Amino acid sequence: MIRTIYRSGKGGITTDVPESKWKVALRDSGGLFWADLAGEPDGRVEKLLADFFHFHPLAIDDALQEAHVPKIDDWGEYVYAVVHGVSYNATTNELDTNEIDVFLGKNFLITHHKNPVMSADKVWAASQRSERYLARGADYLLYNIVDTLVSDFMPVVDQLDDAIDLLEDEIFAASGQAVLSKIFSIKRAILHLRRIIIPQREVMNRLARDTYAVVDPDERVYFRDVYDHLVRLADINDTLRDLISGALDTYLSVSSNRINEIVKVLTVFTALFMPLTFITGFFGMNFETLPFHSPYLFIGMLALTIVVPLAMWRLFRRQGWI
Repeated sequence: MIRTIYRSGKGGITTDVPESKWKVALRDSGGLFWADLAGEPDGRVEKLLADFFHFHPLAIDDALQEAHVPKIDDWGEYVYAVVHGVSYNATTNELDTNEIDVFLGKNFLITHHKNPVMSADKVWAASQRSERYLARGADYLLYNIVDTLVSDFMPVVDQLDDAIDLLEDEIFAASGQAVLSKIFSIKRAILHLRRIIIPQREVMNRLARDTYAVVDPDERVYFRDVYDHLVRLADINDTLRDLISGALDTYLSVSSNRINEIVKVLTVFTALFMPLTFITGFFGMNFETLPFHSPYLFIGMLALTIVVPLAMWRLFRRQGWI
């Protein structure tokens, strides 16, 4: 789906601009043209980016590949940036990412993404309701998109925090492969989140501090605000990483204690049956062939098999071993 919105230099707003009018919109230096390319085939996107906007082939190739970490490249007349949105699947404990490729020019903004991105949808709807999102230029429009994108990180962080709390309860309630798998799933999600936050923080830092021809110096303060949010998110992510590492240590400790309890019980039973094994092995349960044959000997042996384990059990209880 391709959706476009154009604010002319005179202030009029037009949506769903036909492709035949794109170049007219791009020549309007006082206007703003935003094209959102969502889920379009690569061939179609490549043709649009090359024919209408004349972007560098390397930048177009990067935009068509969905395997980049957040980054930013300065191409003089425009800036190419990659940013990511995140979502958390509480059922599978997996972190999903949505990549957005952005081409920022003086009077245009091109966004490309394979899957629907809620932040782009929110800003798109807001731009149609209020002119202020488009009136301040393409750089301010980009700020609104990335600010909304980063705002969605906090619910994901809260979900991961809640998942760790539930996991700690499960560790003491039960142990097994399922709990261990959940620990490592959450740990992978936290590490994945970190691999998104850190590079994206640097992208915002460069937009806030570096000099770009397409970014108004007065608008850099807004990107610095997004950078501050990502700094706090990075700190929270480190805390989550410590919590999940502590949960893993707790799981290993609880599992070790349970194994020790099992071994202790088995050792007690082994110790209780050791004298019985000796008695039955010595007499062989065949009193007819013994040289000191006596009917009382059999009764005495039965008494020993009962009294000795009970005596040992009492001794173990007094020692505090069981």
